[in-house]
Amino acid sequence: MVSRYNDSVTSVMLDGAVGAYLAAGGNDGSLAILEAPGAYELVSIANAAAGSGLYESVVCLGCVIKGETDHDVHISSAVGNGLAQITIKTGVPVAFGVLTTNTIEQARARAGGDVGNKGAEAMTAVLGAAGAIGALIEAKNNNTPGIRFAPGFEVPDKAGIAGEGV
Repeated sequence: MVSRYNDSVTSVMLDGAVGAYLAAGGNDGSLAILEAPGAYELVSIANAAAGSGLYESVVCLGCVIKGETDHDVHISSAVGNGLAQITIKTGVPVAFGVLTTNTIEQARARAGGDVGNKGAEAMTAVLGAAGAIGALIEAKNNNTPGIRFAPGFEVPDKAGIAGEGV
């Protein structure tokens, strides 16, 4: 799902997420895209989607940019905590693909700019989480607890070689 608030940023993130899904072998016909007015509304829509039984995972994309007050802090915190609670309650992985930046320039850099596309990263993360949960369920069903699941996706390593992290 994607927040339409700051659409010039979130639409680029959505393109990145869809691209990552298709590149991972996802079928375009199995992808649902739900729009939310703002980042705060992502929580209720994600809760409905995760609780519906229709989806193995949910990606939430949004962009909260610091303003003159601390309203952004309250929105970001509520959304992050809400999405985490949905994952805990339902067992369906929910990706937090919500930018929380100080400036529009920072947001653009993270939505397909020189810092990458956080929509694509959120999709990659949720696909990996859904795969790991699926592997756990399969191991339980087969009574084989000794497993290792590695999705094989390339993910950022900010702790890597000095100066190369993002």
